[in-house]
Amino acid sequence: MLILKRLIIEHKENILRVHSIESFGTHDGPGVRMVIFLQGCKLKCLYCHNPDTIDTHGGKAYQIEDLVQMAIKEKPYFGKKGGVTVSGGEPLLQAKALVPFFKRLKEEGIHTNIDTNGRLLNHFIEELLDEYADLVMLDIKHMNEEGYEYITGQKNKETTFSFAKYREASGKKMWLRYVLIPGITNQPELLHQMGGYFKDYKTIEKIEIQPYHKLGVHKWDALGWEYQLKDARENTIEEIDTAVEILQQYFKEVRVN
Repeated sequence: MLILKRLIIEHKENILRVHSIESFGTHDGPGVRMVIFLQGCKLKCLYCHNPDTIDTHGGKAYQIEDLVQMAIKEKPYFGKKGGVTVSGGEPLLQAKALVPFFKRLKEEGIHTNIDTNGRLLNHFIEELLDEYADLVMLDIKHMNEEGYEYITGQKNKETTFSFAKYREASGKKMWLRYVLIPGITNQPELLHQMGGYFKDYKTIEKIEIQPYHKLGVHKWDALGWEYQLKDARENTIEEIDTAVEILQQYFKEVRVN
């Protein structure tokens, strides 16, 4: 019985629950990348364009080594900058299994990247950040508690900033991501606040602005969920330009995705 239990535990530790896999991705980190969208998230962001990744019990189970072999086959296309990005959902919900996965990728000389909301920080995640994650893309939802709770449905935005501080202390590279929503996150005072908070960080290479869109609304409909931002509009060119001009005062590089 003890041997069976140990085998079951080892099996789970070698499994990642995956929503989908994208080959030749160009918007989720440097270069050409294999992007693995993991299943499960504890937030329910109003603008989420992959709401079908939220359910922690969904997805398909993949053996870690099978994913490694898929990455090795794509390695010739990665070039000097590309590699593997894990996104979600929230990939760090599966941090325990990500440690051996990223360790294997590093053994194969493959660049590793995590796209995360930064809500979690435990010893598995610390090991990932310290040893195996070449890059972290950190999603900044909002700069104040009220706005954070409105967008995500959860309290305590400070967890994200604690995560950022830990990554900064590691001295390893980080990008920020910020969804620009008219009337919610695009106010100049919020952009200045974010810039002022992060201006002295040495590890931040760039910030990516992600203009608001409604491309995932049909997925909310398919799940039978109400999309609460249906009346929100997309950004004007002027609003995007203003955001770029403000953030350029604080960050080395500002990119619009």
